[in-house]
Amino acid sequence: MGKEKFSDRLMHAVSVLRNKNEPFKPEPMPDYGPSSANPLVRSRYQSISSQKNLTASMYNHIAMDVAAVDLLHVRVDENERFTEAIPSGLYRCLTVEANVDEAARHFKQNVVQTMFEQGVVAVVPVDTDINIRDENAFNILSLRVGRITSYYPRHVRVEVYNDKTGEKEEVTLPKSVVAIVENPLYATMNEPNSYLQQLLKTINRMDSIDDQISSGKMDLLIQLPYTVKSKLRQDQAENRRENLEQQLMGSKYGIGYIDATERVTQLNRPVENTMLDRVKYLSDMLYSQMGLTPAVFDGTADEKQMTNYYNRTIEPILAAIAEEFTRKFLSKTAQTQKQRIAYYRDPFQLLTAAEFAEVADKFTRNEILTSNEIRGLAGMRPSSDPRADMLRNSNVPQNDPAMLGSDTDAVSEDDSSQVMNDVLDEIDSTIQDIFSDLGVESEDPDDTSQIMNSAFDEIDETIQEIFKDLDV
Repeated sequence: MGKEKFSDRLMHAVSVLRNKNEPFKPEPMPDYGPSSANPLVRSRYQSISSQKNLTASMYNHIAMDVAAVDLLHVRVDENERFTEAIPSGLYRCLTVEANVDEAARHFKQNVVQTMFEQGVVAVVPVDTDINIRDENAFNILSLRVGRITSYYPRHVRVEVYNDKTGEKEEVTLPKSVVAIVENPLYATMNEPNSYLQQLLKTINRMDSIDDQISSGKMDLLIQLPYTVKSKLRQDQAENRRENLEQQLMGSKYGIGYIDATERVTQLNRPVENTMLDRVKYLSDMLYSQMGLTPAVFDGTADEKQMTNYYNRTIEPILAAIAEEFTRKFLSKTAQTQKQRIAYYRDPFQLLTAAEFAEVADKFTRNEILTSNEIRGLAGMRPSSDPRADMLRNSNVPQNDPAMLGSDTDAVSEDDSSQVMNDVLDEIDSTIQDIFSDLGVESEDPDDTSQIMNSAFDEIDETIQEIFKDLDV
């Protein structure tokens, strides 16, 4: 039986590399479109110098932290609290696959990096169920990051990658269907005279000085034994300089000679300037304006520093993206139905195992999270025990009626009425028996009924007061 299964697998096995070396059956290569060694959808920095300094690493670090936060299509209640996730095409774009080239996390990282570099980014719904130019409600199937090239009163011209042709193309779309997200830190990062731009200019000057120092020039001055004010003397000095250059270039070890009356002065000594101090000053100011510290980047930041970083840097970016996606990708009807694009960060992500255990104990003991919800946060499979999905304090015996708040502390109104009716019926029957045994009779039946009704009313009031005192 095992042999037959193996043969069946061989008969039905398909390999994409199976026919690549068959010389007798050459297959014409299909036209897949233009090709490139690098992915065309990746965000590229405009200036080469920015890749040499802290901006590239800073952009990438912040973009990764933003992409790590869940961005979801959800429904909220009247208090803007999460109630359920909506399984739509937009939800898939934000959680699984934004387009054929980018997963959801890569897409969010690309959005942030492009926004930092350009100052503003456009997110275009490329594939939809209807034409988005009609500005009606549409279902989004794929999203692309674009660069805005022109602004119009109610339209924008966007350069976006076309996965059908393999090239970047410009398209004009209404502003109402394109998410235009401006960098919340624009004044700090993208303004012409911002701290980041000043820092880049200073670093570029330092790079130029370093290139000149390391270019191999000797920076020598030769003092000749005569003045060079006249044209003739200048020509003689030029010939002397060329002669010395030829000596050094033609010599195996770079050795030349000069006259006894000539002197050489070397200039390639380090020249002190204030550029390095200015770079440090601008870096500190940039970090303070963006809520960053060096400890955030090297992984040594404590809880307070990380909280400050998420509140002042990550949260404004996520809020800007979520608000714009809600405004442009959800119709007014959907917004009226309490649909939102919301972001949710894992608050336990930065905790150690010991800290997580302590937090888990407090959350379950105070009936905030169930055991299965804690197991999910720890990356474990849910338990099949029904009690694992109940909000309960496992440290308290569940058979103690004094601790069962939901069973005794809050009896519903219907249950209270039923209890009272049962008690009254039983008392009524008992009183009837008592009157019958005592032989309480009257010639007038109304008198007997009056006596009994008065007794019943008095007993009823007493029972009402008892129930009120018991808070049932």
